[in-house]
Amino acid sequence: MSSAATALRGRVITPEGIIEDGAVVVVGRHIAWVGEAAAAPVAGFGQALEGAWAAPEGGYLLPGLVDVHCHGGGGESFPNAASSEQAMVSILEHRRHGTTSLVASCVTAAAEVLKERTALLAELCDAGELAGIHFEGPFVSVERCGAQDPTYILDPDTALTRELIELGRGHVVTMTIAPEKPGITGDEGVNAALIEGGALPSFGHTDAQAPAVRAALADAAARIAARLEAGRPVRSARSTATHLFNGMRPMHHRAPGPVPEFLAAARRGECVLEMIGDGVHLDPAIVLDMFETLGRDGVVLITDAMAAAGMPDGDYVLGPAAVTVAGGVARLTGRQAIAGGTAHLLDVVRTTWRGGVDLVDAVYAASVQGARILGDASIGALRPGLWADVLVTDAELAPVRVLRRGADVDLAAPRTA
Repeated sequence: MSSAATALRGRVITPEGIIEDGAVVVVGRHIAWVGEAAAAPVAGFGQALEGAWAAPEGGYLLPGLVDVHCHGGGGESFPNAASSEQAMVSILEHRRHGTTSLVASCVTAAAEVLKERTALLAELCDAGELAGIHFEGPFVSVERCGAQDPTYILDPDTALTRELIELGRGHVVTMTIAPEKPGITGDEGVNAALIEGGALPSFGHTDAQAPAVRAALADAAARIAARLEAGRPVRSARSTATHLFNGMRPMHHRAPGPVPEFLAAARRGECVLEMIGDGVHLDPAIVLDMFETLGRDGVVLITDAMAAAGMPDGDYVLGPAAVTVAGGVARLTGRQAIAGGTAHLLDVVRTTWRGGVDLVDAVYAASVQGARILGDASIGALRPGLWADVLVTDAELAPVRVLRRGADVDLAAPRTA
């Protein structure tokens, strides 16, 4: 048994804690064993331990990270990809930094463009390169559109929603919708179409006041609960909120808006709140506050990355919008609106950790939580039987080795002409 096994050794981060001198044993494409290195021989992996590949001094072994909201990287973006080769540039950019499961996010665009992108991205999901598809719009608020082009924003359209889900062939994970818009709730609403189609509503880009948000959250929670009670499949037991605080009416004590409703729903176990913990979209202090207020099960860390992730400052595009990146911050060209992130998910974990969040919890929110949203029990943690998705870092969380499905990922960026 041990002759076919490969071992990695270092400080192993599991959902329960850190094994200071731990080992992860891989056999084929799956994790065979995780535990104290000293216990590996007793488990039958002594030979593998003798030849173990060791992390740098003080380095960590993390589960492959799971990003459920990403628009691109490496100079390409999913909303603009006209070929699988272009989309793969972004996928590999994030994979080299330890994101082994990635959801491709589209932006608000013409219906025909969304359909074309869905068909393309679904092929990459079928091939196992992507973990799913997220639509950020087009049923969002003009007032809080952020980098979404208001030209293409629509009122909720259940028929279009169902068509996109059908084109996605079971790979649509989430759709960002503004809860105050007509046609969200009810049996013929977008909430119902998403949940019945195996996807989840993700409430955001909203100018709503509290009542509309509470009603939309309750409608989604009731529909998910009804399916669970009937033994019918659901992707996840909870809806999500798209990048908490960003792209939504800010909280005020006389006009509370959506934020307190999202917090309350997360506390009730009805919603998971995305946070772009890159130090640009959110101050690390508010990220720490949310972990302390909601616990790690109430939040999921994301990148919202666009084409400039891993790239130098300069001019890029995000769907139909021109974007200028300066000092690592992406903004709509000539405007102040932030236009996505430029960090990898491992960067988000590092920033969150340095901001005071326990490292185990930061990793959990960037792995286990994403896997739960996907409804995929085969990823998200270093546990026997799961896919061998392993991220090895140095003591400062810089990537030094990545395994995906047991195979090494080439960490060298391809040369460009």
